[in-house]
This record gives sequence, structure tokens and C-alpha cells, in this order.
Amino acid sequence: MKINFSPERIAVIIFVGAIAAAPFVIQNNYQIFMLTLIGLYTMLTVGLSLVMGYAGQASLGHATFYGLGAYITALLSARMGVPSWAALIAAGVLSALIGYVLGVPIFRLRGHYLAMATLGLNVIFVLIMKNEVAVTGGPSGFTDIPPLSVGGFVFDSDVKLYALVWAATLAVLAHALNIVNSRVGRALRAIHTSEVAAESLGVDANSFKLKVFALGAGYAGIAGGLYAQAIHFISPSSFDILVSIELVTMAAIGGLASIWGSIFGAATVVLLAQFIRDKLAEGLGLTGELEIIVFGFLLAIIMVLLPEGLTTGGLKLFREWRTRAKQ
Repeated sequence: MKINFSPERIAVIIFVGAIAAAPFVIQNNYQIFMLTLIGLYTMLTVGLSLVMGYAGQASLGHATFYGLGAYITALLSARMGVPSWAALIAAGVLSALIGYVLGVPIFRLRGHYLAMATLGLNVIFVLIMKNEVAVTGGPSGFTDIPPLSVGGFVFDSDVKLYALVWAATLAVLAHALNIVNSRVGRALRAIHTSEVAAESLGVDANSFKLKVFALGAGYAGIAGGLYAQAIHFISPSSFDILVSIELVTMAAIGGLASIWGSIFGAATVVLLAQFIRDKLAEGLGLTGELEIIVFGFLLAIIMVLLPEGLTTGGLKLFREWRTRAKQ
């Protein structure tokens, strides 16, 4: 039987091979951890791309569910003695359920009102985490979070965490790709184009929006749980508005309606943020302020010049240039 290897399949095989080979090629633990962070942010960006790029709903508070997953995992495993693997699953499930419940009133809004509601949700979450000191540790943070363990195997090294996070990331990518290439994906694109037209064709727009919002929240909850188990410490500042802005920037760079572009967007912003903190912020005497300025400016430029995203829009411009060059 002849196996058909399309360019897309070859690209996927090369990418998965590169992910698997990275720990054997890179010996620097810091670089391995940075790649782990890129995996976590890829999961977050995929969920946001489904909400914004496919369903066409503005969400500026996605870090809320990232934080929910982290705190749920920390509370269950460190305070209540729940096995870490069960706490991680609960983080994903509960984040999705909370996302669904919160989505019921939020999706009664449209446009800028919807964006402001999700932004306000992020502000409220951070305030609660800062003020409920007895439960969350307050601004000082939550410490002594145990690493993930399954049976007798403990993910307690950078390489083990890298393998775990990227296994979860690849599973999320595969799941999201299956969704966007299915009937559900077509319904989401129809809602993005016109909710009225989609509903006239029998698409329950509100139901699909709620479900995709809950799914994105579930992805974020899993990413948050893995983040808590990876660094064993969390604080409200790790899930504030700046993080939500970074996530939107990641989605915009990768292409709002591009699942694979989420990887490029996450890698670009993670590395750029690290460069800003290490090279620029300290020298200029600025920290979070500089990041907000840079990412806000970058997001505005992309939305004006390449509304389809840096990768998707860039590839489109490149194809148009090649077409004109051949004529």
C-alpha cells in the first residue's frame, strides 16, 4: 500500500521529531525550561485562537483561566492531599465548567462590551487572589506545590517536565485541529462571518460560543496546572492583565485563525518577553511597563497592517508577491 506524504504531513513529522530530539541536543536546563514555557503558552494560544479566530469573540482575559487551573491544582494537591495527577485533571475540568458558567452572562454582550467584560473578569480574579491571603497566599504567592507524579514516576526534572508539557501540547494541537476541520469548525467560521446568517441556517450560535469558550478555558486550566507543578510556586502577578495581553499578541502573531501558528506566536512572545526583561527593562529602569508598551504597540501594528496575523498575513503577502513576479 502506497503511503501519501503530503507537504503538511512531512512538516508535522519534522516538527514532532524536532520536539522529541530537542532534550538530547540542548544540554542547557534554562533553554529546556524556555521550550517548556513555549509549550505551555502554545496550549493557551490554541484555546484563544479558537475563541477569537474561529468563533470571532473578543476575549481579553484568558489569563483568568490559566490562573484558575494553577490555583486549583495548588489547592487540591498541596492543601487537600489530592494526588497531583487528579488535581491536574480537576484543574482542566473545573476551569472548563467555570468558563461555561461565566460565558452564559458574558456572551449576552457584543463587540467592545464583550472585550471589556472579559478584561474585567481578569481584574476581579487577580484581586480575589491577592486579598484571600488565607487561601491563596495573597501577593506573596502559593508555595510548596508538589510536582506531578503518576504511580511511582515523578516529573521532577527539566527534561521530564519538557516531555510532559509537549506531550500535552501536541494532544491539544491534535484535538483543536480535529475540531476546526469538523462540522463544528465550519459552524464556528459561519458564526465568525455572521451570527445572524449562521442562525438562519440552523446553527445555534450561543451554544457553540459557550462550548468553544469552555474548551479554551479547559486548555488554559491544564496549562495553568502544569505551570504550577513545574515551578512549584504561583502568585497573582503571573496571571494578570499583562499576561492576557501577551496571549492576545501570541494569537495575533501566529494568526487568529491558525492553530499551527499558535506555536510561532507563543515562541515569539516568550523569547521577546525574556529579551525585554533581561536586556532592556533593567537598563531603562522599567519592568512590566515596558512589556505593556512593546506588546501593545506590536499588537496595534499587526492588527492594522496584518489583521490575519503575522504568519498568515505574511504568507498571503508572500504568495501574492510570487504571483505578481511570475506574471
